[in-house]
Amino acid sequence: MIIVGLTGGFGSGKTTVAGMFKRFGAMVIDADAVTRDLLAPQGKCVKKVAKIFGHVILKSNKINRIALAKIVFQDPRELKKLTDILYPIGLKQIKKQITQQKNVKLIILDVPLLFESGWDRLSDVNVVVKSNQNIQIKRLKKRMELTKADILRRIKSQMPIKQKLHRADIIIDNRGSLNQTRVQVKAIVHRLMNRINSDKPRRNA
Repeated sequence: MIIVGLTGGFGSGKTTVAGMFKRFGAMVIDADAVTRDLLAPQGKCVKKVAKIFGHVILKSNKINRIALAKIVFQDPRELKKLTDILYPIGLKQIKKQITQQKNVKLIILDVPLLFESGWDRLSDVNVVVKSNQNIQIKRLKKRMELTKADILRRIKSQMPIKQKLHRADIIIDNRGSLNQTRVQVKAIVHRLMNRINSDKPRRNA
């Protein structure tokens, strides 16, 4: 088994790339889905988040994710408070999912804050999706009800893309067409499957 940590800047197209990996036979673990579950009704982190951020973010006994996002993306200190709650429990959930996979050869960890969270220590290979800011803003305006200022704040809240690229084992250039990106993903899957079939040891084994 090879575990791939997949990340990129906000709006870089990382989720689209994760979907391509899945179509080529990889299993995808979505970190956003894990943290959403932690903040869902009866989720393990709801009470802790409500205690720190106040009941203003509770709506019908649910976390108001929009209100919470406005708080944490305005101030890096507030974001850290949130991630300090979510990351340790989320990491346990992801480790559990990985150990339950018996016959899976390739797992993609789709993690927006892969390096920031320290979850890259779970991966054998780190893949960073590269785009440019104008494309990111254009994509996000189509997909989400966010202003340009909101988008830039969220981009700024992440590790600078240059640092992510520096830490990448593999870079996917997503500035072109979907087909161009698909070709890159296919080549990566082929390379990693060859590595698995040759029984080379894992990097962090």
